[in-house]
Amino acid sequence: MSLLTTLARLEAVRAGRAQPLATVRHRHLSGNPLVFVPLTTAGEAGAPLGAMVGTDPNDPRILVIPQPRDRDLRWDFLADLARQVMPYIDAYADAVEPAERTETDPETGKRVKVEAELCVDAPQLIVPGRAGIEYVRLLGRSMRFRRTAEEDPDNPYPVPTQVPLLGRWFTHLGERARVPGSSMLLAATDLLSRHWATGQSNLEDQHLRALLEWIDPGQGMSGAEAALRAELGRDEAGQLLVPPAGPATDPAFDNKLLAPAIARFDAARAGEPRDGDGPRLAEREIRRLVVDQMTGTWWSVWQALELLRGLPPGERAEERWTRDRWSYTGHRDRVRAGEPPQPRRDDAVTAAQKLATRETEQVRLDAQEALDDALVMAGRRFAGEAFAGEVTEVVMEWTESKRPSPRPLVTVATEDRPQLEDGAGGKVFRSLDGRPQAAEFVRFEEDGRLVLRLLDKMGRGREPEPGSVPEKGDRVCWTLFEHDARGGPKLPDPEQTPWTHGGPPGHLTGPALPDPVTAEDVL
Repeated sequence: MSLLTTLARLEAVRAGRAQPLATVRHRHLSGNPLVFVPLTTAGEAGAPLGAMVGTDPNDPRILVIPQPRDRDLRWDFLADLARQVMPYIDAYADAVEPAERTETDPETGKRVKVEAELCVDAPQLIVPGRAGIEYVRLLGRSMRFRRTAEEDPDNPYPVPTQVPLLGRWFTHLGERARVPGSSMLLAATDLLSRHWATGQSNLEDQHLRALLEWIDPGQGMSGAEAALRAELGRDEAGQLLVPPAGPATDPAFDNKLLAPAIARFDAARAGEPRDGDGPRLAEREIRRLVVDQMTGTWWSVWQALELLRGLPPGERAEERWTRDRWSYTGHRDRVRAGEPPQPRRDDAVTAAQKLATRETEQVRLDAQEALDDALVMAGRRFAGEAFAGEVTEVVMEWTESKRPSPRPLVTVATEDRPQLEDGAGGKVFRSLDGRPQAAEFVRFEEDGRLVLRLLDKMGRGREPEPGSVPEKGDRVCWTLFEHDARGGPKLPDPEQTPWTHGGPPGHLTGPALPDPVTAEDVL
């Protein structure tokens, strides 16, 4: 946690309401997001209880399982979920635009640009909290390997075609959510806590309603009081006034309301009605209970989206969304090409590539957020990773070569304390028309001013291009971090990977079988 975030949390406690951590919105928000509010059954991982899903806050699709441990009903539920979600995902697949992407030429090994098509937009799934993202990933793993009647006519339990397809897409969204800066699968709690600091812990921020109460508390109440009521308030029957944001349910709801209702449904379905209840009446009661648990969370997610839309979008958020569009287009192409579903475990090269991508994107995200937002940059300045100041002097110098290039010395007066030392050198950067311009740290003056030598982005002539060199009196912000992440070393192809890291032999046919037991193995 940065110093600025800590100060914002302390200020939130003092003021009684959340404090802003950003002046712009650092994540892309679709004009037509799909909100997904799931509920699961206690005691059995992955057993869905119900869901609300849709793109219209006033018209959600409601799915409920009256007996979550009945596997037939469970797969009927997932088939209904696929029928609701897949049309939304497929709606973005055919609208494309020409684009260029960089690929490695297999013959020369050089990076070349090739023509390709890029989907104009991509789907965006919003869940209430971080646990919802994990649940989407779990559903994807449980569905993507299921066999359909077309694939396996002898399968006694085939599933509709869209079920494994939704599993593949949920797996892709879950993997994409692990990439810093990606916006294809987002948690409302993570979105809010990125832009506002509350007076509670990060764990408490995962309660969506409590987080919203800190941001917009009711009249006459502080954020802490409103959040406490949202977390712990119960009615006369002992039920929470604000049910949890899922996917888990409250034990008091499970024991006092849900379990008896499911027992009545089981008895009615078995032909042993209690108090005259039939299966339909019992199912209707379970549906009412589950919908009551999800409705508040449904509206809370839409309220969170409205709060976030009130922030202007960050300049570089659209660039990150373009990478999401490339990711969506690539997976669309793999599905259409008939490739098999994602494996249960990644091989060594794939796992290393994913890890390297996440590390690279985290560095890029940190830099871009600071460049887009003065409040985020202030945190980097507090940490000594950037400094801002006024240019007090510019002295023109040139390189000693046949074609001298400009290397002006720029003196900057600043009150910040960047992590620079005399004699240690080091580069600093500033944003020049959206591109990073590098400078070399030369020395500290006796009065604390810094002397920098500009290195690039000044044109090819002897005289620098207009606007490429700051003038006396300009106020400029310099960073000690690069504005774009560097790529890591190239990883070998699977065929070139040593057997110790999952390569040949047998990497294409699956893991090798163990040697058969012989008489020499038995003592």
